[in-house]
Amino acid sequence: MLLVVGQIGKPHGVRGEVSVAVRTDEPEERFVAGSVFATEVPRVRRVSAGPATAPGIAYQVPPSLVIESVRWHQGRGIVQFEGVHDRNVAEALRGVLLQVDSSLIKPPSDPDEFNDHQLVGLRVVSVAGDDLGVVARIDHAPASDLIVLDKSGGGTALIPFVNQMVPTVDVAGGRIVVDLPEGLLDL
Repeated sequence: MLLVVGQIGKPHGVRGEVSVAVRTDEPEERFVAGSVFATEVPRVRRVSAGPATAPGIAYQVPPSLVIESVRWHQGRGIVQFEGVHDRNVAEALRGVLLQVDSSLIKPPSDPDEFNDHQLVGLRVVSVAGDDLGVVARIDHAPASDLIVLDKSGGGTALIPFVNQMVPTVDVAGGRIVVDLPEGLLDL
């Protein structure tokens, strides 16, 4: 499973550097020279092949990018990728998602901490044992993380990922136990 760890932003300068919005808890480990990322062009950009790098030749986003160098500025990485040494090519990369294989990510050392991909697909049950559905994804909101639940009866619901509502996460057992206030799943 591929996990998004960053998204390429606008070009920085004229030599092909780009800003990268980081989506990982360990940016200093993940974004270093030599790191390889699988690329994904967002759906909204798939209708265009990007600007021409030479007259009549459109730039195609490669299936992977390798970091040549990186420096940090105001919480963003300023990254130079191998083979990208031109502002036009850097502009063609704008919006591209940077991904890594989940099997390459080490599990957290804290037993109460989880990587998103560990939770997706787990069954969600109430403290009474009622099957509520399956974790579709984890959304990261400013106040707290949210479990996006595909409800057993159809539809989706959001569950705040806080200890009071999610007392048990059993990754090995394939389930999450929740203690929800009345009506939360009806919102």
